[in-house]
Amino acid sequence: MSTDIHLTLILKQLRLPTVLSNYQKLAMEASQNGQKYEEYLLALLESEANQRELNSRKYRISEARFPMLRTMEEYDFGAIASLNQSKVLQLSKGEYIPRHENIALIGGIGTGKTHIAIALGLSACQQGYRVRFYTVSGLINELMEASESHRLSKLEAHLMRYQLIVLDELGFVPFSQSGAQMLFGFISQRYQRGSLIITTNLAFAEWTEVFGDPRLTSALLDRMTHHCHILEFSGKSYRFRQSLERQTKDSS
Repeated sequence: MSTDIHLTLILKQLRLPTVLSNYQKLAMEASQNGQKYEEYLLALLESEANQRELNSRKYRISEARFPMLRTMEEYDFGAIASLNQSKVLQLSKGEYIPRHENIALIGGIGTGKTHIAIALGLSACQQGYRVRFYTVSGLINELMEASESHRLSKLEAHLMRYQLIVLDELGFVPFSQSGAQMLFGFISQRYQRGSLIITTNLAFAEWTEVFGDPRLTSALLDRMTHHCHILEFSGKSYRFRQSLERQTKDSS
């Protein structure tokens, strides 16, 4: 058996596909440049490590199930004067996640809350955290279906593996009493064990309109807002402004 064939078999067995793809090219470059064996080996292993990190990052982003990808660079902070840009950029570093802190994004429809929530979630994925995106109604439906099929505890255990969960659109759809209780149970379970990002068009005082039960709402807010970063979005619709700008460009 030739050396190349033997080496190929070993690299496949060790699951080092990037080393397998690059070792001949890097060996040629090392020979031409008079590179030391250790430098060649380091370059080869670095290529494998970098590719693995890239693959892991792609997997985490795919696992998060964002409805679309949005970044901080794409957001026009000048459009929403109330939003504290420096605080948002500080949060994008992800330091709140190991501290199990929450983020509440509060403001009118179309002001870019979902954009910022996704951008924060995407940053967390890139930093190595496991993230999951849900609409609030989607999560409640999933929890209720799991409860009806007697696998709620299994789903809850699975969700606890995510270090950050993004809940979008709280307040857009009223809940049934059982749905409100499901969401309360979920948020209570994550209390000081995992971070949440919640977007809502309702001020905290208005959450009773959605949950119905004042005592349940008070208990929910007590858990949600303890160690919580609050970002306020006030002003004209961010999406409407973007639409007008696109129309102006198209017509020019």
